[in-house]
Amino acid sequence: MTTTAAPPAPAPAPTGPRQQKLPLWLLIPLGIAGQAFILIVLYTVRRGAVADRIANRAVQGAPRPVEFLFGKTDWIVMHEVGFALMLISLVAILVVFWLRYPKHPVLLMVIAATALVWLDPVMNWAPYAVYNPQLTHWSETWPLVSLSPTVEPFVVFGYATFYVAPVFPAMWVLRRIQARRPMDSFVWRHPLISLSLLIFPIGFVYDAILEIFCIRTGLYIYSQVVPFGSVWAGKSYQFPLLWESSLVTVVMIPAGVLLYRDDTGRTQAEKLAQRVRAFRGRPALGTFLVMFAILNVAYLCYGAAYAVIRVTGSATSVACPWPYPEAKVYDPQGAYAKAGQPGPYFAGIWDRWQSGQSGRPHVTTNPNGRCSPKPH
Repeated sequence: MTTTAAPPAPAPAPTGPRQQKLPLWLLIPLGIAGQAFILIVLYTVRRGAVADRIANRAVQGAPRPVEFLFGKTDWIVMHEVGFALMLISLVAILVVFWLRYPKHPVLLMVIAATALVWLDPVMNWAPYAVYNPQLTHWSETWPLVSLSPTVEPFVVFGYATFYVAPVFPAMWVLRRIQARRPMDSFVWRHPLISLSLLIFPIGFVYDAILEIFCIRTGLYIYSQVVPFGSVWAGKSYQFPLLWESSLVTVVMIPAGVLLYRDDTGRTQAEKLAQRVRAFRGRPALGTFLVMFAILNVAYLCYGAAYAVIRVTGSATSVACPWPYPEAKVYDPQGAYAKAGQPGPYFAGIWDRWQSGQSGRPHVTTNPNGRCSPKPH
């Protein structure tokens, strides 16, 4: 009787690297931390000028001496509803794409750009960016938050859509140009420079459209601007076009450069992270930290440029009339008083060596200035 050996069992198909799941024990402290954060937000959330440092107690309600775009009075509600929908959509997209493409560089960049909000109070102080007190905001008395001239609103959590969005059309245009050029052309030999040159005009136009719309709808103002290079100087909706729309690209360009993939298939952020020995075993964490660090440095450069303008006293054009009378007039250098805008005034937190001065100068309100109330 002949026996036949059974054929060997087929080898199991390769399954690729297993994804490490979050340990169950870690979910408990994360859940507690998440609930604590929500409770803190709900407890501290405010609307209006509440703190004594900014509130004008002589005004009841929130009358507006200016008319916003199309004469609509509900722009703030529309902005906040739109922000809530955007934030929910952004979180949902991040979760879905994280499950499909875990630790993808674009997702890490979105998180890194959003995390820049920790510096936003400083970057509101530097260019005299004054937010509408009627926006939902953090407590005005928190140490870091109080650096903002009036309030620090929740809408700034939309930074990811602001600093990262121009990168994608610029990359698309670059790839289209590269496809039509020989390999020895400039766009192939210097792709990072080429990408930067594309991001600048795209980011400039994108910022100008977005910020002018936000200002015209009452979201915030630039209370003082350099007259040269600004549009509608002296109006309540003045905008430092040349300065602001150029300087914001200082953050957009590094974001684009860090996301550029070369012929190795890796982004510049991943390659930089691999140069640090401590990150070689944690490439995703290293990539994120490289992105976050470089974006923070770029953001500080943006603020430093405005700080120079502030210290030199070059921003002499004030937004008239002051559009938020329920709040004191933010006048750290006496420019509003010189222009005739009635008080009360407040100088903000950083009105000394940070502004190149020793406190707010004593300036008598000009009764016949450009901002003086006109007799009826």
